[in-house]
Amino acid sequence: MIRMALHLFGYDLRAFLRNRQSQFFTLALPILFLVIFASVFGGSGPTQVAGGQISTSVYYVPGIIALGVIAACFGNLVASVTAQRERGVLKRRRATPVPAAAVIAGRVLTAVVMAAVLPGIGWAAYGAHVPGRTALALVVTVVIGAASFCCLGYALTSLIRNEDAALPATMALVLPLYFISGVFVAVTVLPHWLADVGEIFPVRHLANALLIAYNPHTTGLGFAGLDLLIVAAWGAAGLLIAVRNFSWLPLGR
Repeated sequence: MIRMALHLFGYDLRAFLRNRQSQFFTLALPILFLVIFASVFGGSGPTQVAGGQISTSVYYVPGIIALGVIAACFGNLVASVTAQRERGVLKRRRATPVPAAAVIAGRVLTAVVMAAVLPGIGWAAYGAHVPGRTALALVVTVVIGAASFCCLGYALTSLIRNEDAALPATMALVLPLYFISGVFVAVTVLPHWLADVGEIFPVRHLANALLIAYNPHTTGLGFAGLDLLIVAAWGAAGLLIAVRNFSWLPLGR
């Protein structure tokens, strides 16, 4: 099954690299946001974080990484899986001897690889170094975030009946959350009630966990236990919904 999952991973990755629309929304758009926010707010002085201050440009890197993880593992996954289901691709795959777990695992691996590109860009362009003692925490956070949002993505596909509605539906869900979760603007400038609403959803907690891993003032190994637990809980809920409702057959016909 591992060999089949890796084979499907290679196929899905090649399909992604040949799809310019997916490349834009998954990789180019987060990079564009990072450049814009770092350019606009980078000269406003350091940003206060737990334990001290960091450059505003560096502050935005973990938030945009969270955006990239969500774009790859939620937005792109919902759009591509819905399209494959409605075009009959999933039906044909399900009819083969390949286990369903291998099909899903290959798609999740593709999303994780796409999400892993952004930390390298943050390091190369803005010097957003990850302290050595928190490097493992960063990797674990990206993996948990990717797996959880993949589960949420599979859950959402069971509610979307038309491939044309997939991208607008995901944008309508995640764009407001980016604003109230510290991705586009610092949580400290938000009204308290809006910040409290953001605490409910996993976007805030994924961004928090990544910021802790990037924060040079972090003591210890940098694991944000409570934030990761909340993200994983959302992923578990998405998995339960996906297991109950996911369809390999077209829904819009």
